[in-house]
Amino acid sequence: MVETDNRVKQPRTPGPTGAEVWKQLEKRSFAVLSYVTPAGEPRSSGVVYVAAPGRLYAAVAPDSWKARHIPVTGQVAVTVPVRRGGLLSLIWPIPPATISFHARAVVHPRGSLDIDSLSSQLATLVPAERLADTRIVEIFPEGFFLTYGIGTPLLKMRNPAAARAHVRVS
Repeated sequence: MVETDNRVKQPRTPGPTGAEVWKQLEKRSFAVLSYVTPAGEPRSSGVVYVAAPGRLYAAVAPDSWKARHIPVTGQVAVTVPVRRGGLLSLIWPIPPATISFHARAVVHPRGSLDIDSLSSQLATLVPAERLADTRIVEIFPEGFFLTYGIGTPLLKMRNPAAARAHVRVS
């Protein structure tokens, strides 16, 4: 039995490790990126990304709100959906597991990073005709990953206490 704290003794299923969370991030290519506009309005939108050690790289359009607004604060929130359920999800609605985190973000100006040298995967995510104008957002997760359903059997995902975990970003 693992104790959750010194006051309450209850069984707790160990959550995923930081390495297991990074492995899940490396398998995915879509995330929801959230940020705040200079006027303080919240925004979020989907991005394609690739994972590298300790960071993610997302490709965005140069005239997008992301490219214009993220540099103002350099702070973002990211949620990566992790599809679960296989064939069962075709019959029964199973929500995706998720990995969420806060991060520092840098929007690199056009030409400041060589996309091909960063990752051949990232170069394949951006259409060739847009490659020259694409901005790259470099995302550095900080603090903790908040996971839901990562490393949790599907039936246990109905119990939020068993399905969620805070995992230190490593």
